[in-house]
Amino acid sequence: MTNKKLHVALLFGGNSSEHDVSKRSAHNVFDAMDKNKYDVSLFMFTKDGILLNNEYSQRIFDGEPEDAVVKEAYANMDLDAPLAPIQALSTVKQIDFFIPVIHGNLGEDGTVQGLFRLLKKPYIGSGIAASAMSFDKDLTKKIITQAGIRNTPYILLTPENRDQYDWNAIQEELGDLVFVKPAKQGSSVGIHKVENEAELKAALDDAFKYDFKVLVEQGIDHPREIEISILGNEHPIASKLGGIRVPSDDPFYDYENKFVDASGVVFDLPVILPDDLTQEITDMALKAYKALGMKGLCRIDFLVDQNNVPYLSEPNTLPGFTNISLYPQMWEVSGIKYSDLIDRLIKLGLEEFERQEQIKYDFQSLGEEKVGKKEYH
Repeated sequence: MTNKKLHVALLFGGNSSEHDVSKRSAHNVFDAMDKNKYDVSLFMFTKDGILLNNEYSQRIFDGEPEDAVVKEAYANMDLDAPLAPIQALSTVKQIDFFIPVIHGNLGEDGTVQGLFRLLKKPYIGSGIAASAMSFDKDLTKKIITQAGIRNTPYILLTPENRDQYDWNAIQEELGDLVFVKPAKQGSSVGIHKVENEAELKAALDDAFKYDFKVLVEQGIDHPREIEISILGNEHPIASKLGGIRVPSDDPFYDYENKFVDASGVVFDLPVILPDDLTQEITDMALKAYKALGMKGLCRIDFLVDQNNVPYLSEPNTLPGFTNISLYPQMWEVSGIKYSDLIDRLIKLGLEEFERQEQIKYDFQSLGEEKVGKKEYH
């Protein structure tokens, strides 16, 4: 007698700048899944944040023009219905497991994780709080700093305090090179290298388009960019390290390098570093993973200065699975094949769901309300 196949809902798309990246990642995840173990239904979030059913999602997945399919789908949906953004989930009889391959907001910020919890279904990746904290660069820095994990100093700007910091004030506190970053935005969107007043103003004008919190972060001159993949729940393991070398005339590993044209980028898999530096980065990554309460998977990025001092840059709780993405590639060179990696991630999601189910809630009836005497003076 064979085991029943798991019905998996693969969610992709989203209303973030990484919409198309998510579509590429979803293709790779789908192709890697063993169809003898899993039945897969596809659900794509449109750029408006509306979930499409399997039929429409499959058509887009297979290459039909997205805008045309979305227009057709919207014409057959009641977009004014209270549950319109997620109504498509009701078109399938039973979903056993969710795989969100949604990068950026909706996917990595705790939103869909809250949906999965309401639906009482297991899923890949970190929970609501860990996702939200790890997606917010300001909160991430506060938590890992408290945990004693080295990261670069920064100033947090908001619309309320922006005018208090000109280039001279920032330069005095952080030095001659800084990076401006929206707090809650992924894949280098809205990030700018800044070395003078004019660049600062332009960078802030752009960054504030993406968030109300903006980090001005102390820069590291020509750092080595190192990445590491983490896998696990309470007892996570780390992959070998990956290195990224961008063209010398590029300011940093930006969106173009990551997803559009990586022809000039060199990926060192694995990267060879001094043993003590490799161990330090690995220890810092595992410590951050636990401090942030992450589960399932994460890619953590580091910057290494010219003195071989590593700084934790940022975590990515739902890292890319495109052909360029390093998360699965680092596991490949560490001995875990793509399809086996998906199996392990699903197993970890099921285990975490079972663990959460063991938490007890005590409901006590209040009975008749009794209020003390009120004295007004």
